[in-house]
Amino acid sequence: MARGINIGDEVAITATVRRRVTEDRVSVSIPSYGFPHSIVDRTSKVKKGQPMELIGDVTQIEDEWVTVNLGVPVTVNIDTLRLVTAYKPPTRKVDKPT
Repeated sequence: MARGINIGDEVAITATVRRRVTEDRVSVSIPSYGFPHSIVDRTSKVKKGQPMELIGDVTQIEDEWVTVNLGVPVTVNIDTLRLVTAYKPPTRKVDKPT
């Protein structure tokens, strides 16, 4: 099952830059995800082969496969993820009776 990763957690995926598509878009290769993925990257000057960290929230867990929302849902193997921030449910304030 999930090794310390639950729904709602913020996780990071280390992707490899494939090429720059346009001035503000970069194509990246995500491990265990069989399709190329394009992201907006206006600030950095990454080059082909450089690692890039993508951060998103876990939306679904099925055995060893985890779906992460990176703007679009991406399903990857749980071994490719790194936990950034664990989800903490909101707390409710209870008023004391007067």
